[in-house]
Amino acid sequence: MENFLSITAMLGGLAFFLFGMNILGSRLEKLAGGKMEVALERLTSNLFKSLLLGIVVTAAIQSSSATTVIVVGLVNAGILKLHNAVGVIMGANIGTTVTSLILSLGDLDGSGTAGTVMTILKPSTLTPVIALIGIVILMSGKKSQTKLVGEILLGFGILFNGMFIMTDAVEPLADSPAFQTLFATLSNPVLGVLAGAAVTAIIQSSSASVGILQAVASTGAIRFSAALPIIMGQNIGTCVTSLISSVGANKNAKRAAMIHLYFNIIGTVLFISAAYLIQYLLGFPFWDDPITMSGISAVHIIFNLSTTLVFLPFHRMLEKLALITVRSRNDGTDETPEIVILEERLIRTPTLALSQCHDALKTMGVYAKKNFERAVPLFSKFDSKTKEVISEYESAIDTMEDKLNKYLIALTNNELTEQESRDITYQLKLVLEFERIGDYAVNLLELAESLDEKQARLSEQALSELSAIADAAGQIISMAVDAFSQEDLEIARRIEPLEETIDTMEDILKTRHIERLKGGDCTVDGGIVFLELLTNLERISDHCSNIAVYVISYQQKRDALNRHEYLKKIHSDRAEDYRRMFEGYQREYLSRIE
Repeated sequence: MENFLSITAMLGGLAFFLFGMNILGSRLEKLAGGKMEVALERLTSNLFKSLLLGIVVTAAIQSSSATTVIVVGLVNAGILKLHNAVGVIMGANIGTTVTSLILSLGDLDGSGTAGTVMTILKPSTLTPVIALIGIVILMSGKKSQTKLVGEILLGFGILFNGMFIMTDAVEPLADSPAFQTLFATLSNPVLGVLAGAAVTAIIQSSSASVGILQAVASTGAIRFSAALPIIMGQNIGTCVTSLISSVGANKNAKRAAMIHLYFNIIGTVLFISAAYLIQYLLGFPFWDDPITMSGISAVHIIFNLSTTLVFLPFHRMLEKLALITVRSRNDGTDETPEIVILEERLIRTPTLALSQCHDALKTMGVYAKKNFERAVPLFSKFDSKTKEVISEYESAIDTMEDKLNKYLIALTNNELTEQESRDITYQLKLVLEFERIGDYAVNLLELAESLDEKQARLSEQALSELSAIADAAGQIISMAVDAFSQEDLEIARRIEPLEETIDTMEDILKTRHIERLKGGDCTVDGGIVFLELLTNLERISDHCSNIAVYVISYQQKRDALNRHEYLKKIHSDRAEDYRRMFEGYQREYLSRIE
């Protein structure tokens, strides 16, 4: 009965430990406002930067599992290259040792002035003080950032309180014959590795499982020879989280998870082989001695540091091993649109999630532009293969529109900064504009197809006029895409005079074409199609104008810019720059139809 109560208390302590770790990690990440993840994306230009970054991020969020899940997500989203992920993953393994190092402060002891300092530094002394400061800040803080600091300190206190409960609960078990037999059995390296991996896989945290082992070690019930393989297994068990997170992801994301697994499995084999060889040849004087909390921390640190040092010259081999394991199929290079993946794992990090959305929006714009460029030549000669390509790209645009809308709305469930909120509103508006441009490109396809089905043609004059206004429309689409993707205010300002030029061209061409219809100079079928074609081109330019207004409003950091008021103002003011650009577009395009 006593042992049952001790185990129950230990599990309760574990619950506090995990809860405190969760609070500590999540609040630190939130306090950073997504900067850690953005750093993972940007600061991985070489192996040593990646390694250092992995260490820092993992030490901050107290979880190598969390870091590797983020890495898998970034690789899946195409933001982080696979070879850059290797260093971050190795660094994450080193960073996760920080928790065990802090917990090992419980072994501090001494006498005199040094002893007093060490006593003050012990977690049992600091934890209540830190927790008290944390709750005071949390209850008295007004700003959300201040409250986050309080929650971080409170999480720290809860984590260590859980550790103390586990330590007290395990102490009576030290004299239990069954308990002693269990850890004697785990001296077998295979069983020890399996036990460490299983416990870590279940609770999905190597820091927590090492904390449990340190709690047991505080009783003196576990020897160094038994602890060594368990620690190795804990490093393997932590890979389960990243492997699970890669399910359903693309091949490179799966490879990133496999790199993490291979790093720890190969490292464990090498480290245990070396340790047992040295023990066999020379012998460790402390092999059968009880291991301390600081001893476990030291083994944990030495293992991860030495494994990283061994793999640094051969990091490319880890990547190649992952490529061999998760093979690519040779699918050829036929023209197929790719749908930008909006990584769900990053949805709690608005800064990085919005960066993904920006890339998806750019892709939507590029695909809409390509469809427009494919559709216009179909009025001269219809091609069924081009129709299929346009349909595939339109399907990709529609899919990305749906995913973007849902993803951006899902982001609003986070606690957003003012800038992030503006970004979401801005991007939601642009999703509609790019999707509508894509729709009008499909309308052009359908008009060309109707001509082909009726075996009708546009006159040479109409085709010549179409070439002029279509070139103008093609340029305005390119400018709209570039203004958004490059966040270029100057390009955005050049769009409206071109839009006005296209409006003028549409009016002239419609009037002229109606006269041709009246005079019988073209067929009715061809004439109706041409008029609808002009309407679609004008509406495309309208949506490009909308995009320009949104970009200008966003870049000027204005909450809203009324499109109609803006257009009315620039048309009435006719500033010198606007007039010069308008006249330039007239010379370039309007002159071609006069």
